[in-house]
Amino acid sequence: MTHIPQSNPPAVRRRAVLAAAATAAAVPALSGAASAQAAAVQDGDCPHALPGGGDLGPNVLVFGPATPDIQARVDEVFRQQESAQFGTGRYALLFKPGVYHGLNAQLGFYTSIAGLGLSPDDTTINGDVTVDAGWFGGNATQNFWRSAENLALVPVSGTNRWAVAQAAPFRRMHIRGGLNLAPSGYGWASGGYIADSRIEGEIGPYSQQQWYTRDSSIGSWLNGVWNMVFSGVEGAPAQSFPNPPYTTLDTTPVSREKPFLYVDVDVDGGGDDGDGDGDGEFRVFLPAKRTNARGVSWGNGTPRGNSLPLSRFYVAKPGVSAATLNQALAQGLNLLLTPGIYHLDQPIRVTRANTVVLGLGYATLIPDSGVTALKVADVDGVRLAGFLVDAGPVNSSTLLEVGPPGARRDHSANPTTVQDVFVRIGGAGAGKATTSMVINNRHTIVDHTWVWRADHGEGVGWDTNRADYGVVVNGHDVLATGLFVEHFNKYDVQWYGQRGRTIFFQNEKAYDAPNQAAVQNGATKGFAAYKVGDNVTAHEGWGLGSYCYYNVDPTIVQHHGFAAPNVPGVKFHDLLVVSLGGKGQYEHVINDLGAPTSGTSTVPSTVVSYP
Repeated sequence: MTHIPQSNPPAVRRRAVLAAAATAAAVPALSGAASAQAAAVQDGDCPHALPGGGDLGPNVLVFGPATPDIQARVDEVFRQQESAQFGTGRYALLFKPGVYHGLNAQLGFYTSIAGLGLSPDDTTINGDVTVDAGWFGGNATQNFWRSAENLALVPVSGTNRWAVAQAAPFRRMHIRGGLNLAPSGYGWASGGYIADSRIEGEIGPYSQQQWYTRDSSIGSWLNGVWNMVFSGVEGAPAQSFPNPPYTTLDTTPVSREKPFLYVDVDVDGGGDDGDGDGDGEFRVFLPAKRTNARGVSWGNGTPRGNSLPLSRFYVAKPGVSAATLNQALAQGLNLLLTPGIYHLDQPIRVTRANTVVLGLGYATLIPDSGVTALKVADVDGVRLAGFLVDAGPVNSSTLLEVGPPGARRDHSANPTTVQDVFVRIGGAGAGKATTSMVINNRHTIVDHTWVWRADHGEGVGWDTNRADYGVVVNGHDVLATGLFVEHFNKYDVQWYGQRGRTIFFQNEKAYDAPNQAAVQNGATKGFAAYKVGDNVTAHEGWGLGSYCYYNVDPTIVQHHGFAAPNVPGVKFHDLLVVSLGGKGQYEHVINDLGAPTSGTSTVPSTVVSYP
């Protein structure tokens, strides 16, 4: 499927309004039977067992410094993916350690680029990794679903361009120069995410309305539009919300970086992948947990953590059944999902502590017949990372469930992490889900997610891609760093667990509500974007924003963007609501606090501190 024509999509109208405003722990070994079974698999003693390891499939392109025609191969992927917003192509471009010259890797949809060293500095590109918006007339607000990780760049012009929107993480990158977050012409852009990166020069967000940067080091930051949030960032601007709109935390309370694939060049992996450099052994590095983190995790060379050989992973290919994936997990293997689309007729069940489910190239899970795509047990240290869950046409009660209902074990020493796991309802076709993501396990870290009920594409309409709730948090002590949740029919986020924390929240209410009655919440006008449960006594949030753009019925009124108990332990810092061009209005920011939005000027209404 192709992108929506530029002539008159709802998102373009909304984004044009935005643009006008903007431009002014070590992993333990397998134990017991699981260990013995995994060993048997590796030794070939169990003929019916699934093997670990294997090749990464045709959509993982591995390059070495001596690989011929790298630019041509990268360009070929870009031509296919540049405007394929709802297409089926999925690609990972992986670069072995070494130095590459004169490369400009342009990234389109569902394309990930990554270095294969333990440190970003192991893989240096004298050139650029570029995202721009030529495909969409200078509008970068739909540059979703692409990523860059674990590379050092020496930009040709001194500044690399990374003009992205949601679901486009920039992780473990070292830019020996500056970073421009806007498209050519400084046109439309709506926000994104940087983590564990060092940018030596200036970062210029220009027209980006909002952005979150975590545990990084930057030379300087140029400007802010509505909501720029920093935690654990060396060189970040000082706290000054709302003018300039900077929310700055000195450290991130708890973080554990995303798992990543790398090559141990000292080990002969056997065979040759055609890159001209021979082979090392693929391994997956599992970074250690950090508390009160600040700056990059790799600053002194090899990062802290542990690694697993690829033989400890079932390397899944598109078309494999959910039963096979579950068999691999039951054997004690982890999952590496190679690029492509996976249809599921039963949930993927993660029941073993420290299991890793890692996707490459935006591997996509589609639950058929109303099942849940993935369920995690009440166990320690699960790592979910780097994949997309796309709702199927039959309503699923949930799409992703982290912990069973009533989960209560203490996971503070070794939490589950959910990183770059994205959820979509509609857009690529009709999809439905009552609740997209449910977090029941205590101490879970949700680090960068975009949970999106589609506002454009195929299968889009108030009831066509019905999805009442985005993220529901029932577990205690959950931390969200980089929470993007948009367009749900009712509440976008509901938080019932105690001692929850959110650093950065970006939201848009559903555009397509037909009238006020459709969003009436009892006596309250509209459902809050972010609701803290009435019985919660401790919760804290920093840098949260909600926008409305009721283009179907511009007379719709939201009483507030945020709802929370008025108790001393529930605290918010630096909140804002925005009416985009006067298409709907907010009466308040949080509960009954904060000035109403008004008119068509797209000026935020803010609350610096609640209560």
